[in-house]
Amino acid sequence: MKLSKKILALGLAACMTVPMFTACGNDAGTSTDPADGGASDSTAEGGTLVIGGIGPITGGAAVYGNAVKNGIQLAVDEINAAGGVNGMKLVLDFQDDEHNEEKAVNAYNTLKDNDMKILIGTVTSNPCIAVAAESAKDNIFQLTPSGSAVECVANDNAFRICFNDPNQGTASAQYIAQNGVATKVAVIYDSSDVYSTGIYEKFNSEAAAQGLEVVAAEAFTADSKTDFSVQIQKVQESGAELLFLPIYYQEAALILQQADKAGLSIKYFGCDGLDGLIDQLGDDVALAKGVMLLTPFAADATDDKTVAFTTAYKAAYNNEVPIQFAADGYDAVYAVKAAIEKAGITDASISASDLCDALKTAMTEITLEGVTGTITWSADGEPTKDPKAMEIVITENEDGTKTGSYAAL
Repeated sequence: MKLSKKILALGLAACMTVPMFTACGNDAGTSTDPADGGASDSTAEGGTLVIGGIGPITGGAAVYGNAVKNGIQLAVDEINAAGGVNGMKLVLDFQDDEHNEEKAVNAYNTLKDNDMKILIGTVTSNPCIAVAAESAKDNIFQLTPSGSAVECVANDNAFRICFNDPNQGTASAQYIAQNGVATKVAVIYDSSDVYSTGIYEKFNSEAAAQGLEVVAAEAFTADSKTDFSVQIQKVQESGAELLFLPIYYQEAALILQQADKAGLSIKYFGCDGLDGLIDQLGDDVALAKGVMLLTPFAADATDDKTVAFTTAYKAAYNNEVPIQFAADGYDAVYAVKAAIEKAGITDASISASDLCDALKTAMTEITLEGVTGTITWSADGEPTKDPKAMEIVITENEDGTKTGSYAAL
């Protein structure tokens, strides 16, 4: 797979050239019925183009799926309010997969029955891989906002918005080494998860190339992810200066809490899976102080593009602060819009297969000034864009409570 050539060009991305419009403010968007989401108009000159979405909107990974769904719906509403895409109006039909492969495939089949022409999904990697096999057979264009496993875009009909797992591992090792963050690194990762192992394996090899010493690499699995006392003890004994956490925020929060009780004093560094750590820690949010991560989006960034997106998202969804997954979903829709315009598609009655063939080429010819960065795509479906290094800062409020936010490094 082609990896980003700019993975160390950190910093805030340039201001977005895609127009921002006031959102319609609904949070339905799970039906093709315009009355449910307000995003469709059957009288549109070019007809109505159904965008399918798949992700976990219930269950343990629901925070990711709902964020993506909301980001997609916000973009759909903005685009429709501005007249649609080449005379076509968009409508979102989003199905729940509960982060389960079989349910994701069932959701995909439901979307096909509902006349889906483009799939934005799935949200998580394992379901995405399962669905990708089906969309390739049907030659339906698939753009995953956040499925980071390499296999998610193995077929020529599939592209992604997010970084892939190896890319994140490489970028993390390079940033730590080249910015003098640490020389001795420990790792705690989930050996049962394709996201975590994909990042860890590439990080481990790149760390050696960068002169970093991985002094401990401790694994856990989905069946043993509540008690990290053994792993923490090994990290303590290793002499590590930094603990790399290529994992999701739920387990990271437990590790920070248990490490604090064990008296471990160390720097922490992670990837986009740590988005959500601040809220997960709740009253223990102070434990996140100084945690560093590479991510393409942080709602606290002050560039015009991020401010506009965050303001619109909060207005649409009861003042909820968007996480990276929401930004991924939002950018996915604008990427689809740009590709449709590049391909010159003006009639929603086009077959899904013909549309897919047109978009495969168009995706390699567009540049998206997105919320998650300036993005281009190669024919293998991989994006090229710049990650951003962030650090969690803690603010003490007048009432004594503490809140966390991100600051660019």
